[in-house]
Amino acid sequence: MRGLLACATLARRAAASSGGGAATATARRHLAGAAEAAEAELKKTALYDFHVAHGGKMVPFAGWSMPIQYKDSIMDSTLNCRANGSLFDVSHMCGLSLHGSQAIPFLESLVVADVAALKDGTGSLTVFTNEKGGAIDDSVVTKVTDKHIYLVVNAGCRDKDLAHIGAHMEAFQKKGGDVKWHIHDERSLLALQGPLAAPTLQYLTKEDLSKMYFSDFKIIEINGSTCFLTRTGYTGEDGFEISVPSENAVDLAKALLEKSEGKVRLTGLGARDSLRLEAGLCLYGNDMEQHVTPVEAGLSWAIGKRRKAEGGFLGADVILKQLKEGPKIRRVGIFSQGPPPRSHSEIVSSTGENIGEVTSGGFSPCLKKNIAMGYVKNGLHKAGTEFKVVVRGKSYDAVVTKMPFVPTKYYKGP
Repeated sequence: MRGLLACATLARRAAASSGGGAATATARRHLAGAAEAAEAELKKTALYDFHVAHGGKMVPFAGWSMPIQYKDSIMDSTLNCRANGSLFDVSHMCGLSLHGSQAIPFLESLVVADVAALKDGTGSLTVFTNEKGGAIDDSVVTKVTDKHIYLVVNAGCRDKDLAHIGAHMEAFQKKGGDVKWHIHDERSLLALQGPLAAPTLQYLTKEDLSKMYFSDFKIIEINGSTCFLTRTGYTGEDGFEISVPSENAVDLAKALLEKSEGKVRLTGLGARDSLRLEAGLCLYGNDMEQHVTPVEAGLSWAIGKRRKAEGGFLGADVILKQLKEGPKIRRVGIFSQGPPPRSHSEIVSSTGENIGEVTSGGFSPCLKKNIAMGYVKNGLHKAGTEFKVVVRGKSYDAVVTKMPFVPTKYYKGP
């Protein structure tokens, strides 16, 4: 795939150039064919044509063709989400349901959350772990009932997550365990985020959204379709993720934009990344990976109290030891001077000793300054700790700061 996408890039460059005679024309035809092949390999969501019609700039992401932005700049889109609202197509993510009388104990063998302790219709962030305690993926898991669990996993992790869950499910079933699954490929997923999310969505449902709090889940009618509605998101703002039958996804998107009178705007992956960074939220593949534990990632709060006492999940021995003794590295928030640090920027002490690495970074549209996340040696993680970040071979002043960088606005109950 990467090779084909590289060819696609070359084809666009070649097509934009002029001259070169027959040989160049032939090369352009071959490269254009490679570009078409690359684009043909990409999966498309039910809203693909809708994105293109609204000026979406489509790019490859996790095997999908997704909008990175629309006509607005990424900075303007980020600011509009915080001031008004954004509508994201996140249908590339994978929703699935676990069913059965032993769905909860099965899932608890794979994740760190105390799923059994959740009230019906509520959820929590959790982490799938491996035998070494590392993160296979992070996910929002919802206990619909004692016999129905709904979760959403990241698009880039779909194949390995499903293989991991499927292999363990097969072994669990062979021992007589009562659990099965359904992958919701028949559904699309929209994320409605920002201060206008609730008032806009309220126009399209009879459900009283003022009584639905952060992480709550309901199966309700929205715009005439049966939807899975979760009050959650990836921006730090109040909002919802709406799982809708794919044949109704475009109509729902149109209705949400119309009801907001243009204040809620279609928003792409570019602004979604800056929003989640400002909220101090991890991006799997950058800030979390298979060799990083939930404790190191600052997600100890996601490990249920009972799970901390009993374990019972993959890698529990490693994670429980870290909870007791402390990890060797910790995820931190960073303010820095100079150019914005990016993933893999080195973090060094005042004497030039390597003490860590940036995993995500950029310029904050809301704060108008550089922000970043990264991992440093334990003991250097406290707010106010000063060090340097290396960007393009030069060192710049940086300091540890608490996260989130921008205050969250989750709608929490009394």
